[in-house]
Amino acid sequence: MKFEDLTTLRPDLAFIAHWVGDSAHVLDVGCGDGAMLRYLEKGKRCTGYGIEIADDKVLESTRRGINVIQHDMEAGLGLFGDNSFDTVLCLSSLQMMQHVEALLRDIVRVGNEAIVSFPNFAYWPHRLALLKGRMPVSRSLPYQWYDTPNVRCATIYDFKELAEECGLEVLEYVALADGKPVTFLPNLRGSLAVFRLKKKAKRG
Repeated sequence: MKFEDLTTLRPDLAFIAHWVGDSAHVLDVGCGDGAMLRYLEKGKRCTGYGIEIADDKVLESTRRGINVIQHDMEAGLGLFGDNSFDTVLCLSSLQMMQHVEALLRDIVRVGNEAIVSFPNFAYWPHRLALLKGRMPVSRSLPYQWYDTPNVRCATIYDFKELAEECGLEVLEYVALADGKPVTFLPNLRGSLAVFRLKKKAKRG
């Protein structure tokens, strides 16, 4: 897969790909159809694995030539030792988890760095929908309230606070709208939040 293909398919993934180093060993948690990992392998000479639970997505990833492990992320990442990967990706998956804090800690345990993205619930159309008395439906939250796989809703500020509580260092973060960074009022104008994290260094 070429960068142009990834940009057309998922502009948010194309932006995030810039944060992954060349030749990195990568774990993609909730890899979906494997498009991101396929690009990283072909375009940036990365190696690694994908984790996915859905049968159809595992099949799509396999067809793309991805090394994918069918595994429930709620069960944790005990399959892997500490610092097994340069980068762990968890893209638009964390909000589907019951135990977000535990999985977040596990992600930074197995990776030197982590990149996490999630729909920003504070995005202005979401706020407008709530003001109208309706649950938001948008490109980043495309489901109705009764069939959504998302069990957690967070804003950029919420996640920064959680990262601090988990003892994580936020290396950088950005809000995206249509795959492009939003610099002015990001918590209001960005539909997708993306964080780059690592464990805080122990003092002494």
